[in-house]
Amino acid sequence: MNNLSLFNELEQLLRNESAYCSEDGILLKNAIVEAALALRPSLIKLLLSHDGLKRNFFTEIDGVLVFDKIKFQKFVMNKRFLPDSYTSFKNKIGLTTEDGDFISDSREVVLSWPYKDCVLEGGQTKEDAKRNEVFWNEILAPDEINRLTEPKALSKFQPIYPSKSNIESLFITDNMIIKGNNLLALFSLKRVYQGKVNLIYIDPPFNTGGDSFGYNDKFNHSTWLTFMRTRLKVAKELLAPNGSILVHLDWNEVHYCKVLMDEIFGINNFRNEIIWCYNGPGSPKMKQLNRKHDNILWYSNSPETWVFNGDEIRLESEVHVGGFNGEMTSNVSGEYTEKGKVPEDWWTLFHTEDDLEDEIQQLKNADFDENGDWLKCAVAARIRVDGEKRTGYLTEKPYKLLERLIEMTTKKGDLVLDFFGGSGTTGYSASRLGRRFILIEQLDDTIALMRKRFHNVNGFYCELATANQKFVNEIFAAESTDVLKKIWERMQQTGFLSWKVEPKQFDENAKAFEELSLDDQKLFLVECLDKNLLYVPLSEVDNDEFGLDSKDRELTRKFYAM
Repeated sequence: MNNLSLFNELEQLLRNESAYCSEDGILLKNAIVEAALALRPSLIKLLLSHDGLKRNFFTEIDGVLVFDKIKFQKFVMNKRFLPDSYTSFKNKIGLTTEDGDFISDSREVVLSWPYKDCVLEGGQTKEDAKRNEVFWNEILAPDEINRLTEPKALSKFQPIYPSKSNIESLFITDNMIIKGNNLLALFSLKRVYQGKVNLIYIDPPFNTGGDSFGYNDKFNHSTWLTFMRTRLKVAKELLAPNGSILVHLDWNEVHYCKVLMDEIFGINNFRNEIIWCYNGPGSPKMKQLNRKHDNILWYSNSPETWVFNGDEIRLESEVHVGGFNGEMTSNVSGEYTEKGKVPEDWWTLFHTEDDLEDEIQQLKNADFDENGDWLKCAVAARIRVDGEKRTGYLTEKPYKLLERLIEMTTKKGDLVLDFFGGSGTTGYSASRLGRRFILIEQLDDTIALMRKRFHNVNGFYCELATANQKFVNEIFAAESTDVLKKIWERMQQTGFLSWKVEPKQFDENAKAFEELSLDDQKLFLVECLDKNLLYVPLSEVDNDEFGLDSKDRELTRKFYAM
């Protein structure tokens, strides 16, 4: 029996088992593979009932049948088993090099772009089912990954704030905002700032299901951790010998991230888990205690030397301490009392009476429905005080929290990096304290919001110079097949296509392309692009084919000290 017949026979057999089918009758490859690796009796019995499957996946040894689960795994994961319309179309025009080998048996990696990009090394699992969002994976060899992470050319240099001028003189401040994919931006910064960053603070996506990491539960944590691991590894190389990193999370991922950071930064470099308690109403619909804190993991780059300005950040507040059964004492002076001492390392949302009054007033002015709109209330508690201190950005953290963290771990003149820049609170707070900053962000609207906060700050804004990434952005924004066809025409003229693409074959199968869903059409066009050229490599800064103007070339060379 040939493989094609065996594929069909296996498909028919598995469709009789609800455990391996979705509600709409689609076979679930991952569920089948998991059952095989776990040697579940129900699957083994099913396979043994079919002579052809029995001959292919079982070997008799001393009268005992032994199941070859690795062979079966490879067979099920083969692209020719249960091909969808997208895979069938790729096979039809020859745009695939898959030979059915499972990824753990090769030195290949999976690169997932653009906004949830991860580098999944051989041996890890990639999600391939139950995704609703547009998402694509690329198979790249190790040497291709090395090319991908080479430093990139920069473009569109401007002062951070438009009223500032003479961009050529602003490099000396080190204050900068970079637009682009933060993984590639970090690798680009490494060339200039390796070992020079005194503090890294990041407030990454919390992976709550409400942010951009809406994966199914099966791959939720592993995908998020892989996303973080690639960034944290290069971030560590940027830290100064006595530098620190602060990662702001909540209960969703903090425990997983703690283990990851123990691996990357060293368990002996763990300094603290800072519990930041915040005020505000909880949800009346919750069936457990309301969550009233975030977690901030603090690691140093060295087990012996780090900056801790404890005396500069401790607080005096009237706090009840010590005693049991209601025997509590209070003290605002910090002196020892009969029952204990007032805690000085206290982390709450409000640090001054003015801040507290402002927050209370904002809540009083908010409109809430009869059931208590807790989300609106939480957002109202963070809305703008003025154009600089608060912006209204949904995930924005209080600037005084950032000031306290920065003041605790750095000295004046030190360099602070935030590669999930958001509304720019890290840079704003660093600047107020006389520190330098680097922010990385990739969303245009967010960057526009961020830059408005830096009225009196010298520094520059720039972007990773885009090549194929311009087409990726257009493809994902397209709303019709006709628009995608026009993009394809321009891709052939000015884009950098993958070596696997033969445009003639695409044109000959244009009707089959139109029969794909819009999302699959987008996936296909993205796959036609050379992923190593999403951005312009630094080595190509003088190549006219990439279209950089003379000013961008000059300032790129100046930035990298070429």
